[in-house]
Parts: sequence; C-alpha cells; structure tokens
Amino acid sequence: MTLLLLGLLIFLGTHSLRIVAEPWRQAQRARLGENAWKGLVSVASLAGFALIVWGYGLARQAPVVLWTPPVATRHLAGLLMLVSFVMLAATYVPRNVIKARLRHPMVLGVKVWALAHLLANGNLADLLLFGSFLAWAVMSFRAARGRDRAAGTVYPAGTAFGTAATVVAGLLAWGGFAFWAHTAWIGVRPFG
Repeated sequence: MTLLLLGLLIFLGTHSLRIVAEPWRQAQRARLGENAWKGLVSVASLAGFALIVWGYGLARQAPVVLWTPPVATRHLAGLLMLVSFVMLAATYVPRNVIKARLRHPMVLGVKVWALAHLLANGNLADLLLFGSFLAWAVMSFRAARGRDRAAGTVYPAGTAFGTAATVVAGLLAWGGFAFWAHTAWIGVRPFG
C-alpha cells in the first residue's frame, strides 16, 4: 500500500500545484522556462503514475475488503463510464457544446470515473485510489472555474457537428475500453 500512497502523493501532488500553489508554480515556470518546467512535471507525473500502477497491482494481490458492492453497481459504473468517456472526448474534439458548457470536461470526466469505480469496488486500495482522484477532481474543477472567472475566459460555442463527433468518439472509446482494453490491461472484465 506504501507504493500506491507514494504514487498518489507524487502524481496528484504535481497535478495540484495549480490548486494550492499557483503563484509558486508561475514563478518556477518563469525561472526555469516553459519547456524545462513541463519536462520536470512530466517526469514527476510519470514516476507517480508508475508507482500508482505498481502499488495498486500489489494491493490487489492481497485485498483488504471494506464492503461488498451490489452487482447492480457494476452496471451503473458502466453507464457512468460512458458519460466519462464522452467528457474525455469533449476535451479534445473542437467546437462541441459539452466543452462550451462544462468548460473543463476532462476534470469532470475524472470525477465521474472515480465515482463509478468507488461504487463498483469495495477494497481499501480502491477507496484510496478512486477516493483520492475524486477529491482531487472536485478541488481541481473548483480552482479551474475560479481561474476562468478571474481571467474572464470565454469558451467558443459548440456546433452540432462538433458535439455529434464528441459523442461518437466517446462511445467508440468507451466500447473499446469496456469490451477489450479494461480486461487486457487491468485484468478485470467490467461486464463479465
């Protein structure tokens, strides 16, 4: 569990600088330069992510069961993950209504992903992993919206084509992950 906790601390710590230390972050970016700063943050994030994957994998070998979720929560999680994948797609597909209205669909997608997995899993490692990401996403979304208000950020209006492309991309990504990649990469069949 130590590796999982260390990974979460490093990964979410680097991703929390805009939440808790924006002036320090800006000063470091100015001091080091944009590319050097991004390089440092990327290396730290990758190290944290690797520790999360390793630590979570080890924790799954000797699970500490906190509760046993009802089977129905797996189906609810599948539906929530569909929403999460559409939000993720909205981050990258230009000129879609979802991004125009939500403004930070990736962070909201992380919220939905974390909640879905908290509903469907009842082990201590799951609570630590998904609970940490949920808490981070709540704080990150609030901070991002505050930055938008302070800067007067305006997001471009969405189009029907951009929104349709977003939904199709999200559906395709969800289908590929739900019916193949989740089993192949994580070893758990969401609908099995």
